[in-house]
Amino acid sequence: MEKIFIKNRDDKKVAVLIDKVENQAGLAFIAHGLGGFKEQTHVETMAKAFVDNKYTVVRFDATHTFGESEGSYEEANITNYLEDLEDVVDWAKSQDWYQEPFCLAGHSLGGISTLVYTEANPEKVKAIAPTSTVLSGEMNMAGYANTKRLDEWEKTGWRIGESSSKPGLIKKLRWPQFKEDILKYDILPGTDKLTMPVLLVVGSKDTGTPPEEQKILYDKLNTDKELHIIEGSKHTFKERGHLRQLYNIFDKWIKNKL
Repeated sequence: MEKIFIKNRDDKKVAVLIDKVENQAGLAFIAHGLGGFKEQTHVETMAKAFVDNKYTVVRFDATHTFGESEGSYEEANITNYLEDLEDVVDWAKSQDWYQEPFCLAGHSLGGISTLVYTEANPEKVKAIAPTSTVLSGEMNMAGYANTKRLDEWEKTGWRIGESSSKPGLIKKLRWPQFKEDILKYDILPGTDKLTMPVLLVVGSKDTGTPPEEQKILYDKLNTDKELHIIEGSKHTFKERGHLRQLYNIFDKWIKNKL
């Protein structure tokens, strides 16, 4: 495994991990979710499934998150995740292991980033695996409608809470910029561009990107598609048994569909 730092279009440092394999069968990029980082267990689990099937894997910390890249979490949004993904892919083109079409996997905000990228560049993507993915800003906002949390965010201008990925760390997100940005995105009208194999995975107890929302995307897809619901799991598949199921789902999909 190799770790390097590249610069994105805004001249900010982006930390990148590359798992290179011999006799490479393919290439995969993996994007974490809001407030996440490249070493989270569910991100590592997805990466291991690809590596075990002879895929070189590129993981990176988006800017404005809690990994090793630059930026402040206060300014995190879908656009910065998407642009970082684009910049990492553009950097990878100069490497001897780069190949197209490649695979994309992403979790939550990373999931919608990979979907937006794929709808814009379908010829570059061999297959895509969005897990616990956000589908649209409007749908995401609707999930918080008439809640005390949303009232507080609107009143104070801040979305504040404890990090689930790094317990004890307080996340403070500037709400107006995040809300304005997320409402720009909706991947559902562009699903006709998703003609490659698509793997969807979500936990049965995920309240942020619930199974019924993932089913909406699944039903709109007209391609080779799978939807797996991991019973008892929440948003980030933290328990060992849930991670094992996540690995097995990815491993079988890669072996049979890619």
